Amino acid sequence: MVVYLDVIWALNLFFDSLLLYLTAIFLKRRIRIWRLLAGGFIGSLIILLAFTPLNVYSNHPIAKLFCSIMMVLAAFGYKRLSYFIKALMTLYLATFLIGGALLGTHYFIQYDVELTTKVLMSSIKGFGDPVSWLFVLIGFPIAWHFSKKNVEDMEMTKIQFEQIVNVSLIIEGETFIFRGLIDSGNQLYDPLSKLPVMFVSIKNQLDGIPNPIRKIAESPDPLLISTDDVPVEWQNRLRIVPCKVVGQEHQLIVAIKPDKILIEQNGDEYLCEKGLVSFTTQQLSGDDAFECIVHPKMLTGPKQQGGAVKVS
Repeated sequence: MVVYLDVIWALNLFFDSLLLYLTAIFLKRRIRIWRLLAGGFIGSLIILLAFTPLNVYSNHPIAKLFCSIMMVLAAFGYKRLSYFIKALMTLYLATFLIGGALLGTHYFIQYDVELTTKVLMSSIKGFGDPVSWLFVLIGFPIAWHFSKKNVEDMEMTKIQFEQIVNVSLIIEGETFIFRGLIDSGNQLYDPLSKLPVMFVSIKNQLDGIPNPIRKIAESPDPLLISTDDVPVEWQNRLRIVPCKVVGQEHQLIVAIKPDKILIEQNGDEYLCEKGLVSFTTQQLSGDDAFECIVHPKMLTGPKQQGGAVKVS
């Protein structure tokens, strides 16, 4: 069997550098290219040592652990023990993530008992793995990109989950409960009353919503001209609020002033007595994670505690 040592070494240098780069992305750390390549070079030395009399020592788990430690030190340096351990563990996580994705994909596409036996028998030699270098060369960047993107998506989901609250709207003695997302980008106020505006989608709760609210949400444009179709007790709640949206300089929306807004976040309940709600039948979240966009100003109200108001 012909082994192209330079090709194998170059691929390992490339892969180890990418693994360190993925580790830096996971940890949100800045890293210099030369340190990245230096760490990758140290990792690739295992391949070179495998063709020397030191092969017996280089394949030992302790030697591999030492090599990983040197890779992390070269790439990230040492500031404190926790800083170093976190980088080392994240490097192993990235390695197992990419390696598991490649092996899983390979054996999902092709499975052979004879090949599996060869893998087990050749684990000491290290070069008898039936997963071809061509497959690794093509699959590694794909698995790397897939892992990077999914970790970023999970981070965004975590950030979004931390901003999810329970919103209770009390209007005309009725209580409507929604899941809301606190959006710091929502800075819409009624220019006259200076009240913050919340956007609420009733798409999933049309059956339990009163007709006036449903009419306002489904066709708000006629109400900008006349409110004759709205019951008298609801007309005093209506507000016309100008706003700006992408692609349009000025737009008018119809908002309602509820009797009370209660927002529950992390076990704390905030009372917002002064706020407006703009209802819509459009879906605000593609995955139904939330049904309303909460103005951050609405969480500055007094906390509720045991049915009483606690002013913080």
